[in-house]
Amino acid sequence: MSYKGMRQTEKLRELLRQDGLVVGAGAHDAMTARIVQQVGFPVCFVTGAGISMTHGYADVGLMSMEEVVSTCRYIAEAVEIPVIADADNGYGNAINAMRTVRAFEQAGIAGIHIEDQDWPKRCGHMTGKRVIPREEMVQKIHAALDARRDPNFVIIARCDALMVNGLEDTLERGEAYLAAGADILWFEMRKDPTEIEAMVKQFRGRIPLHFNHSSSGMVPHLSLPDLEKMGFKTVGFHAHAVHAAAKTIIEVLTEIRKTGNSSSVWDRIGGFEEFYNIGGLREIRELEKKYGV
Repeated sequence: MSYKGMRQTEKLRELLRQDGLVVGAGAHDAMTARIVQQVGFPVCFVTGAGISMTHGYADVGLMSMEEVVSTCRYIAEAVEIPVIADADNGYGNAINAMRTVRAFEQAGIAGIHIEDQDWPKRCGHMTGKRVIPREEMVQKIHAALDARRDPNFVIIARCDALMVNGLEDTLERGEAYLAAGADILWFEMRKDPTEIEAMVKQFRGRIPLHFNHSSSGMVPHLSLPDLEKMGFKTVGFHAHAVHAAAKTIIEVLTEIRKTGNSSSVWDRIGGFEEFYNIGGLREIRELEKKYGV
């Protein structure tokens, strides 16, 4: 797909109009977003959990909007593919959600997802979540849609009610969020296939559905063909990269601490040029030649 001359929001809308699944990977920083693009994903999902963890905090609502937007700005500047960001619960009430939309728009983000959790929010697969009343979330969606300056900016309504209130309330909330005008519905799910089937059956063909291919282990690891057949439109591997990075860092540093040198982990570190080329070193060298610097 050629993105020449298109805004980020237009790129995302074009992807959503095309047939087939839109599959994206998650990034917690600009370097990881570059990797997401370089390995060929058409969209990048910014993981709020990843941002929180790389700031030293578990994903329990300790990051402010400005801290998240600051990271997202670097990510959006680093890639050409559209970026969808985690905007938690909009960082407050409907009025806060309006400012949240404007802030992410200004950062170059193509869309955000807002969840119906109370504050402080938690990772969607943690216990102890609380959800706000359905009508309060509906008003947040209305406010978010009213606030966007670019009509192509995508608003994803994420429903976290399943683990709190059960399936019936989840389906009712989905209907309300659809009626409010959300562009995409995202239901946080668990392993029960009958619940997933019920959600898909009710909303398939009426609004694009997002599947969180969660790294928590609480969601079945369904194949992409199966997800497309079921009726999902977008799929996100949101936190896989940050989980893998943390695991590799622990293993490599533990080995170095144990052995006193890096010889046994050298093949896991990667090459010097390879590393800096993620950040565009090759292109920078060409620009240096062009401009004589």
